[in-house]
Amino acid sequence: MIKNEHQALLYGLGAVALWSTVATAFKFSLEYLSPTGLLAIAASTSWVVFAVLITLRRRWSELAALERGQIGLGLAIGVLNPALYYFLLFAAYDRLPAQEAMALNYTWALTLPLLAAPLLKHRLTGRELAAAAVSYCGVYVIATRGNLLDVAFASPTGVILALASTLVWALCWILNTHLKIEPILGLFLNFSAATPLIFIIATASGSLNIHAVEGVLGAVYVGVFEMGISFILWLTAMQLTQRTVNISTLIFLSPPISLCLIWLVLGEPIMRSTLAGLAMILAGLALQHSNNKASESVRD
Repeated sequence: MIKNEHQALLYGLGAVALWSTVATAFKFSLEYLSPTGLLAIAASTSWVVFAVLITLRRRWSELAALERGQIGLGLAIGVLNPALYYFLLFAAYDRLPAQEAMALNYTWALTLPLLAAPLLKHRLTGRELAAAAVSYCGVYVIATRGNLLDVAFASPTGVILALASTLVWALCWILNTHLKIEPILGLFLNFSAATPLIFIIATASGSLNIHAVEGVLGAVYVGVFEMGISFILWLTAMQLTQRTVNISTLIFLSPPISLCLIWLVLGEPIMRSTLAGLAMILAGLALQHSNNKASESVRD
C-alpha cells in the first residue's frame, strides 16, 4: 500500500471518533440487554460486516488458501477476542459507571508490555515500569472514587472485570504476532469462532430475551462501528503511515471526547476522582508513548 500521511491521519481520526462513542453505546445498550445478549447481537453483526467486506474485496480465495495452522490460530484467538474480552468488558460496564469502565479500559496499553516481558522475552525499560506505576495509581484513584485511604472499593467486581479484560486484550495482541494473514481475514476468523460460541452460551443462559428495540439497535451499532468499521479504519491508517507512533498519538483524543458524550448523552455526572485517575492513566500512557517514539527514532 502506498504511504499517504494525510489519508492515514483521516482514517485514524475516523477510528478515534467511533471509539469515542462506544462507552456511551455500551452503557445505553446494557440498559436493555444483558452483557451476554449484547455480545451475541454485536458479534454476529460484526461477523456480517467482515463477510461483506471480504466479498466486496473478493478475498474469499485468499481465505481458502490459508494454511490450516493459521486458520486454527485465528479461530483460537477468537475465543479470547471477541468472546472472552468483550464479555468481561460488557460485564464491567454493567457494574460500573461508564466513565470508570472507560478509563480503566485504557490501561490495556500498559498491560501489553508487562505481559510481553515474560511471554516474548522483552526487556522492560525503567520508563515502561514508571509509566505502569503512574497509570495504576490512577486506577486506584478511580476504584476508590478518591477515598485513597479506604481500601473498600466502590465496585471491586467491576474493577476486576475491567482490568481482566485488559489482560485478555494484551494477550490477544501478543498471539496476533504469530498470525501472518491479512487483518480483515484474521478478524473474520476470530468472529467465526466467537459468534456461535457466544450464541450457545446466550441461549443456554436465557440472555437472548429481547424486550426493547433500543437494545437491539444499540448492539447493532456496537457491532458495526466498535467491533467492525473502527478496526478497519485504524488498521488502514497504520498501513498508510510511515510512522505508526504519530498515528497512535491520536488515541489520546478519545477519553476526553468519551467523557463529554457520557455526560451529554447518558447524563452521568463526571466525578473528580474519574478526572484525576484518568489524567494519571493518560500521563502513564504518554510516558510510555515517549519511550516508544524514542525507540522508533533510534531505528530510523
